[in-house]
Amino acid sequence: MPLSLHPAPIPYDDRLEEIGPDEEKTVEELIHTLTEINQTTLRHEGHANRSVHAKSHALLTGEMIVPDDLPRELAQGIFARPGRYPLVMRLSTVPGDILDDNVSTPRGMAVKILNVDGERLPDSRDAATQDFVMVNSPAFNASTAKKFAARLKPIAATTDRAEGAKKALSAILRGAERVIEAFGGKSATLLTLGGQPETHPLGDTYYSQAPLRFGDYVVKVSVAPHSPNLTALTDAAVDLSGRPNGLREAMIEHFATQGGEWDLRVQFYTDPQSMPIEDASVAWPEETSPYIDVARIVVPPQSAWNQERHAAIDDRLAFSPWHGVTAHRPLGSVMRARRWAYLDMAKFRAHHNGVAIREPTSLDELKLDTP
Repeated sequence: MPLSLHPAPIPYDDRLEEIGPDEEKTVEELIHTLTEINQTTLRHEGHANRSVHAKSHALLTGEMIVPDDLPRELAQGIFARPGRYPLVMRLSTVPGDILDDNVSTPRGMAVKILNVDGERLPDSRDAATQDFVMVNSPAFNASTAKKFAARLKPIAATTDRAEGAKKALSAILRGAERVIEAFGGKSATLLTLGGQPETHPLGDTYYSQAPLRFGDYVVKVSVAPHSPNLTALTDAAVDLSGRPNGLREAMIEHFATQGGEWDLRVQFYTDPQSMPIEDASVAWPEETSPYIDVARIVVPPQSAWNQERHAAIDDRLAFSPWHGVTAHRPLGSVMRARRWAYLDMAKFRAHHNGVAIREPTSLDELKLDTP
């Protein structure tokens, strides 16, 4: 049965992207700044962390279930074939330094799906994985890679400094964000700077923020809580007082006895005016193009975080929107910059930690504890 969407999805075309003349220079600046963050945290921690999303709160395994009755418009790319696909999920917070959870910043979810078919993207030709990298906000905090590179410089200058001041600022910003939300709004700027409410990350909805190809079409991707035990955590407060790793502790407590299910959803590109490809700071209007379920993610009870998982997933895996198939090619300025930045940052971590980072072919390769 065909999918009924009005207006109809716009077909994918290579000409949808508009590559700027100075993108190569922007990428070099971005990599330089991210490397500064890496070097700062390496000196302090004695360990090479990610330059963004350094602190993990849950390192999980599970599976993605693609149903056998998807309409043609949804049966695209890795969703064209029904089945059950093993996956790895990493939940994190945005900064490149390992901060007390009272410095409340946006949360991230990275999903690596294994054993997928399809023509591969560059730099991912020898793998059979598809990554989706998401944050709990529908829009990115900068419109283009150039603007993101400019915003990242002051963040790099404060990496690993004055955690007490960051806690105080975060408390102020959380208060300001509550006022804005009381009047029906939300400030992406305040949330990014430290105004993220102290709520449970398992109740959040996560978004790719920037678009990607979806076979014959273009979409943004989202993962939203589905099972009642996760939807009950939406906006649920987490007490982080005196608990520098309180979010991780909440994850460990949850998955010790419970699993969780999420809906993997797509939002079709249907209007060039309200849904820009090159401006990642614009949330595409859901009243025009709602998110539609294409698969279910199921994670069973397990040890959500321990040193064994930290070594296997934090240190020996890299997540990138460019790990995948050409049918899900990342689009837009921010996504194009991520290709090179993520690649360089993974090489930095591998070199300084003395490990090999490679794409897994099975969950058994990770040699994790039995869930």
